[in-house]
Amino acid sequence: MLEKIDLLMKKKGIHSKNELSKKADIPYTTIDGMYKKGTENTKRSTLAKLASFFECSLDYLIDDNMEVDLPRIDPESFSYIPVVGKISCGNGVLAFEDISDYEPVPKEWVSGGEHLFLHAKGDSMSGVRINEGDMLLIRKQPDVENGEIAAVLVNDEAVLKRVFRNGEQMVLQSENPNYPPYLHHQRR
Repeated sequence: MLEKIDLLMKKKGIHSKNELSKKADIPYTTIDGMYKKGTENTKRSTLAKLASFFECSLDYLIDDNMEVDLPRIDPESFSYIPVVGKISCGNGVLAFEDISDYEPVPKEWVSGGEHLFLHAKGDSMSGVRINEGDMLLIRKQPDVENGEIAAVLVNDEAVLKRVFRNGEQMVLQSENPNYPPYLHHQRR
């Protein structure tokens, strides 16, 4: 771990244990003790402070593998999308508007429009590898292109199906042969 600390110090332009002590706000005797006695008995709080100072994970700091250096990700590069209820991938369940959590996603994934996450329930879409419990990123939109997979509200129930239009009829097709197509007449 000391080799890794030395490498991280070099990356930050820190040239001495004394300078590290001052900049990381860790007593010099603690830093010096790590170099003289080893890091095995170093307090977790000290290691966490070092990881925070060096902007790396605690796992990276204590791992002997020098190759894996995952940079900190800027939280500003993410949008936080609400996780809302569940969506039926079977016989249909009521769509709840309860927000249970927020999930970070890269902003470029959700540019333009309003988005939400729903949990898949059932196995009717297993043919396209959408399985029970999967988180589905949904973009709200007023219309669906023919042949797209979409979350569709039908009589206050949300279902995830492949959508085909045939005049005023909408065919909601599962991607599992155990489920027949559902015909829905659109209201005007």
